[in-house]
Amino acid sequence: MQLKGTRLEVNLEALAHNYHYLRSKISKDTKFMSVVKANAYGHGIVPIAQKLQELGTDYFATAYIEEGVELRDNGIIKPILILHPQQHNLDLCIDRCLEPVIYSVEMLDAFTASAKAKQQQSYPIHLEFNTGMNRLGIDPKEIDKVLEKIHSSPEVKVRGLQSHLAASEDLGEAVFTQKQIALFEDITATLPQKLGYEVLKHESNTSGILNYKNAHFNMVRAGIGLYGFGNDAQYDLNLQPIASLISNISQIRTIEAGETVSYNRKFVAKDRTTYAVVPLGHGDGVNRIYGCGKLEVRINGKPAPTLGIICMDMFMVDISAMEAKVGDEVVIFDPQIHTSRQMAEDAGTISYELLTGIQKRVRRVYVNNSSK
Repeated sequence: MQLKGTRLEVNLEALAHNYHYLRSKISKDTKFMSVVKANAYGHGIVPIAQKLQELGTDYFATAYIEEGVELRDNGIIKPILILHPQQHNLDLCIDRCLEPVIYSVEMLDAFTASAKAKQQQSYPIHLEFNTGMNRLGIDPKEIDKVLEKIHSSPEVKVRGLQSHLAASEDLGEAVFTQKQIALFEDITATLPQKLGYEVLKHESNTSGILNYKNAHFNMVRAGIGLYGFGNDAQYDLNLQPIASLISNISQIRTIEAGETVSYNRKFVAKDRTTYAVVPLGHGDGVNRIYGCGKLEVRINGKPAPTLGIICMDMFMVDISAMEAKVGDEVVIFDPQIHTSRQMAEDAGTISYELLTGIQKRVRRVYVNNSSK
């Protein structure tokens, strides 16, 4: 009996489909940035980036410098934007030709000093402006100070201007989103003239691409859409989730009425119960919230609910109503029957959190890698 073991199967053909679909929503002159932060939303940063580079993406984005370094060290040559650089390793950013987002006056001073120490000239940076997300960003009142510093710093040159939409997936917040877009337009309308050269402008995430054409500017940033989710049922029909989380049965046990399963004896059998042990747990990203029947996996096409509390390295499911054996596959989520989005929503969270929480000890397996 051949056991394939616990794995996240990633369909690169589906990734290509999503890339082409999202790209079809923008003009041919608009650049496309692929966001691969957080281990490519849990799917494996290097293989995903390698495929997207092959497909023709114009840019990559990661959250932190370390992620950009990993890409550079594995053959990614396209420009890489660092969305949230930290001051302690800015030298590494320059060493690997990564483009930092400057989100504060303090970060501008720190990066300019680093660039000067490394004898850089016109090193590319992107300026982030706060238009309502109230997370990172330069406030409008600081623009003149920032421009003054840039004009007096030959070590850096602005390549891009950016902001971030706070609620582009929620059409009930359309008025707020349009205000954000208008503010970004106002901020960036005269900056190229003041800088003396043209720059990239980017504000749209996946939902911005799909819902707000007027926010495309000359580059967009696609994240969750690449992995199969459009934050709206109508767009999900055109996107393909790219991953399946699969494990197998490691042991089958039977208990009698009154016996219990797992920590704190939260499951008490009312009748004779047969259950399977699955080698996957909250240490892998299947969190405790999914215990006690809040998750139904599929074994041989049939649903099997969780019994008791999810353990760190395993969980148990009720198989009393089915035929099963050690080694049978256990499908936790897949694109067809029970997607990661559905599993996440069952637990009151979002697919982003579930996918990025899948730990590295879960092996990634890449399938359907055509050249398209």
